[in-house]
Amino acid sequence: MNLAVYDFILLGIFIIFLAVFLYRKRKNIQKQGLLLLYRTTWGIKLIKNVGKKYKKLLTKLSYVSIGMGYLLMVGILYLFGKIIYIYIAYPQVVRAIKIPPIMPLIPYLPQVFKLDFLPPFYFTYWIIIIAIIAIPHEFAHGIFASLNKVRIKKTGFGFFPFFLPIFLAAFVELDEKNMEKKSKFSQMAVLSAGTFANVITAIFFFIIMWFFFSLSFAPTGIIFNDYSYGVVEIAGITMINGLPITNATYEKVSNLTNDEGLNKIQVGNRSYVATKEFLDTQGEIYNYTFLYYDSPAINAGLEGAITNINDAKITSLEIFQNELSKYSAGDKVSVKTIVGEEIKEYEIELGENPNEEGPGYLGVGFMDTRRSGVMGKIIDFISFKKSNIYYKSIFEAAWFIYHLLWWLVLISFSVALINMLPVGIFDGGRFFYLSILALTKSKVKAEKTFKFVTKFFLFLLLLLMVLWAMSFF
Repeated sequence: MNLAVYDFILLGIFIIFLAVFLYRKRKNIQKQGLLLLYRTTWGIKLIKNVGKKYKKLLTKLSYVSIGMGYLLMVGILYLFGKIIYIYIAYPQVVRAIKIPPIMPLIPYLPQVFKLDFLPPFYFTYWIIIIAIIAIPHEFAHGIFASLNKVRIKKTGFGFFPFFLPIFLAAFVELDEKNMEKKSKFSQMAVLSAGTFANVITAIFFFIIMWFFFSLSFAPTGIIFNDYSYGVVEIAGITMINGLPITNATYEKVSNLTNDEGLNKIQVGNRSYVATKEFLDTQGEIYNYTFLYYDSPAINAGLEGAITNINDAKITSLEIFQNELSKYSAGDKVSVKTIVGEEIKEYEIELGENPNEEGPGYLGVGFMDTRRSGVMGKIIDFISFKKSNIYYKSIFEAAWFIYHLLWWLVLISFSVALINMLPVGIFDGGRFFYLSILALTKSKVKAEKTFKFVTKFFLFLLLLLMVLWAMSFF
C-alpha cells in the first residue's frame, strides 16, 4: 500500500473523528461569520503563568517582536509588489503555474496542479503543520497579552463548515475593549507576537531540518539536465538523414525530419542530432535554431542520475569532470545511472569535444537549477540540496520526514509574512493603524488611512485574480 493510500485513510479517520467531536460538543460551538468556533478555557492558566514568570525577558522581547513586525510588513509589501509585476509582465509564467493567486494551501495542491518544483503535500503534513504553527502563534498572542494585563476571555479552535468539517486554526480571544485601553506599544507587542512566534518556529525547525538532512541523506550521483547542444544557422544545414539540402529553411528542415527517433543533421563538417518534436517546439529564432551535438550520451539514450563511471563513484560535478579527464576520445567506459529505484548501466565510447580539444567527451549538460525571485531564493535556501547533486536517503521514511520539515519551515515563514499585511483581517492591519496613529496623533487620519490601505489591497487582490484569468486567453 503506497503512502497516498495511508494518507487518504488518515484523512477519512480524521473527518469522522472531527464530525463526532463537533456533534458531541455542539453546545460549546458558536457560529461567527463563516467560521464555527469551539470556545474553551484550556491553556489560559498556562499562558498567564508564563506571562508572569518571564516578565523581564518578555518585556525585552517586545521590542524584538515589534521590530520583527515592521521587517515582515516591509517584506510582504515588497513580495506583493513583485507578484503584481510578474502577473502584469509575464502572463506566460502565470499560465504555467496554473493555480490562482488567492488559493489556500490545501492537501495535495502541488500534486493536483502538477507543480513539480514543489515537493508533495499530504493531508498528514497539513494537519501536523497547522497544529505546530497555529498553537505557538496564538499562545504568543496570549502570553504577551498577559504580560500587558490584557484580559483573555477564551481559547479554542475554529472550523470551516463548508464541504467537510475541516480544522482551521487555534485562537486566543482577547477582551478588545480592554486591549484598546493599553498603550500603543503594548498593543503592537501583542499583535506582532504571533508572527514573531512563527519566525522562531521557522528558525527552530530549519535547524532541525539541517541536522536531519545531514544525517539522513548522502550524495550518490549527479543529475544532468539535458544533452549538450549548440546554436546553428539554419541556412548552414547541408544534410538531413543522409539527404542533401540546399538553401535550407526551417520549413524544409522540418519536412525532412522523421517523427520517430533522432534525425542526423549535418552543418558543414559538424554532426548534430534532433528529434522532430525538439525542432518543432523551439521553432525558428531569427534564422537560427538549437541542435544537439551528435554525442555519445544522446545516442546511447543516457538517462537518470550518473552514479558511477567505471569503478569511480560520482558524487559531485567536480569528481565527474576529473574522472572524464582520465580518458580520451575512443575510450570505452561503463556509466551507471539511477532512474527512480532502477539501476541502469551503459557501455559508451567517448567522443571528441565539438568545441575544444581535450579529454573524452560524453555530451551531457548541466544547467543552473537555482530559482529566481525572492520566494525562489527562500525555497532554495531551505532546501539545502546543492544544484545537480542526486541525494539518496539512508532509510525509507527519510524523504517523507524531510518534506514535512521543509513545508513546516516554508509555511511558518509564509504565515508570518502574510499575517503582517496591512489589511483589516490580519494582525498587520491593526499594527499598521497603530503605527499611523503614533505618527499623526489623529484617530481620524489613522482610520481613514487604514480603511484606504485595506480597500487598496483588496482591489489589488481582485486585480491579481483578473490578471490570472486573462493569462489563459
